[in-house]
Amino acid sequence: MDSTTQTPVKKNPKKANLLDHHSIKSLLDESVTEIVTSKGYPEDVRLSNIRLLIGSIIIAIALVAQFYKKEFPANRDFLIGCIVLYILFNVILQLIIHTKEKNAILFTYPPEGSFNSTGLVVSSKLPRFSDMYTLTVESADPKSISAMPKVEFTKSVTKWFAKDGVLVEGLFWKDVEALVNDYAKEHKKSK
Repeated sequence: MDSTTQTPVKKNPKKANLLDHHSIKSLLDESVTEIVTSKGYPEDVRLSNIRLLIGSIIIAIALVAQFYKKEFPANRDFLIGCIVLYILFNVILQLIIHTKEKNAILFTYPPEGSFNSTGLVVSSKLPRFSDMYTLTVESADPKSISAMPKVEFTKSVTKWFAKDGVLVEGLFWKDVEALVNDYAKEHKKSK
């Protein structure tokens, strides 16, 4: 055996509890993120960072309200202000989650060297008591001139899992890669 020959890296198989749809969806979503980022789409974490910042502000407001130096009757107005701010920032956080994120599992920038000015939003659904997994790829900025129509597939998760709960990554990889390629083809067709 010469020194240029490398031993293959043995990966642990990805396994999910087939009786828990959250476990299945989580595993599939993690795999989708791996696949899309491996296709050259860098992850855009700006929205996550904004959510973390707002969450930190909420925690700071709660801590200040809890450990303020004055006792209750004297700090009544201050506490009311903290409660109002706490509610306001929580409402802002919920609006971001429900209007911007929806079912999104991944936001990306456009691939490096691409003439496309918008990244992707990849979202998924796996309804409770259903085996039908829906994966959607669409433009991160639907109003952009380079935005394409969304593409999606809905398939049974039983196609991608063995009986023992191990994800058959090759099959899943092909399906997700085909969906991302379909989106890219739509982009090339429209030019």
